[in-house]
Amino acid sequence: MSDRRGPVLIEMDAGPAVGPAEAPPVGDAPEAPSGAAMQAAARIAARPRSRLARWFWSLLGAFLGLALSLTAWDFVTSLLARNAMLGGVAVTLLGLLLLVLLAIGLREWAAFARLARLDRLHLDAEAALAAGDLGQARKVADRMAALYTARAEMEWPLARLAERRGDLFDADGLLALAETELLAPLDAAARREVEAAARQVATVTAVVPLALADVAVALTANLRMIRRVAEIYGGRAGALGGWRLTRSVMTHLVATGAVAVGDDLIGSVGGGHLLSKLSRRFGEGIVNGALTARVGIAAMEVCRPLPFRAAPRPSVTRLVQRALTGLFGG
Repeated sequence: MSDRRGPVLIEMDAGPAVGPAEAPPVGDAPEAPSGAAMQAAARIAARPRSRLARWFWSLLGAFLGLALSLTAWDFVTSLLARNAMLGGVAVTLLGLLLLVLLAIGLREWAAFARLARLDRLHLDAEAALAAGDLGQARKVADRMAALYTARAEMEWPLARLAERRGDLFDADGLLALAETELLAPLDAAARREVEAAARQVATVTAVVPLALADVAVALTANLRMIRRVAEIYGGRAGALGGWRLTRSVMTHLVATGAVAVGDDLIGSVGGGHLLSKLSRRFGEGIVNGALTARVGIAAMEVCRPLPFRAAPRPSVTRLVQRALTGLFGG
């Protein structure tokens, strides 16, 4: 064997020469935050139910209710036949359970009635403003006063409204006074709830690395926020009413594209330059917080008994700035 101590040359297959212009890019820029958690939560809440699914769940509920009722009836009657005392205890417990179920049903019905009352107030106020009807505006103001008369924190606003309403003789002025005196403190409380929800969603998205945890927290925080906003304006919702209200808000946002991340949303959280300096998780947290603020503003518009006219509509930029200032160190 020959001793090869010189350099070893490896021949490569000849191919077309590639210049710098034809070379593939080194890598794409990092993907901008998209608020994936909030968009997923909005799609879950706004997902329409098909008629077939409604029939399925209705029939399944009816069948299970019938089966449970017959099982309970057979259990109670057989226990009465074996032991009258134990049968009496079972009948008492069953009666108490039925009373609790009736109370839950009445509470849910009252929650739907409260939400419907807010809807009627909103529609009647818009009709009074459009027609310039002072009589209808006075009825709306009276109904608003009756809505808040049992709340201790509204005593001073109600007194101010009663003192000054006699000086106004046009629908616009009267409803503007009602909006300024009655709804200004409620708007402030609703904004605080929206800021708290935006802060919570942004924090969890930024610090929790689990894939579905941010979606679950975003959906839960938005459900709680919408229910609290409705309660502030006098439309305290139950479980079913709160879910229906959430679906209405989310459906409106999805239909109008308000849960999409656009330049206006990026600008509301400090501009693309700021987001590019943050980590991916921090950027997602800020965008999810801003989308939560959008949901909160939509909930205020839905639950508010008067449209925003005398008072300015809340700004996503201001809400996000107040909620997230100092949260991520800047």
